[in-house]
Amino acid sequence: MASTTPREKPDGGNVPLEATQSRAWMALFAAWVIALASTLGALFVGEVMGQTPCNLCWHQRIFMFPLAVMLAIAAFRGDTDVWRYALPLAAIGGLIAGFHGLIYLGLLPEAIEPCGQGPSCASADMTILGGLPLPLLSFAAFALIAVCLILSRRLHRS
Repeated sequence: MASTTPREKPDGGNVPLEATQSRAWMALFAAWVIALASTLGALFVGEVMGQTPCNLCWHQRIFMFPLAVMLAIAAFRGDTDVWRYALPLAAIGGLIAGFHGLIYLGLLPEAIEPCGQGPSCASADMTILGGLPLPLLSFAAFALIAVCLILSRRLHRS
């Protein structure tokens, strides 16, 4: 059973341990919700809307799909130490999504574009809901998951 001993705040007050652990779990839960929404969104775009994912989208899915499962199990178990495994996945996926976003925005030359076959990374097909670019949404999702995991770790340790 968890200790309910209060922890001292920087201003001299006390925060019950249960409240700190509850906030850490909420950050972990938020990371899972983002990963789940991203996974379901990617499946919806590909399977329901019929947009074939490009190579970079496939690579991002490789890092996002396991996060949805891993973070669900961790949230269910209250395992805030999952950051050790999930943060590297979020960071690598974020790097790929960032690279994809730079291609989409036209900031990288087309010679670097890895999409030789299939849809282009810079095409209008890479948008959803009236113009939101999928590569940038993916980058935002990975970044938010990373922030939630770091926050969960800090709240758990404090």
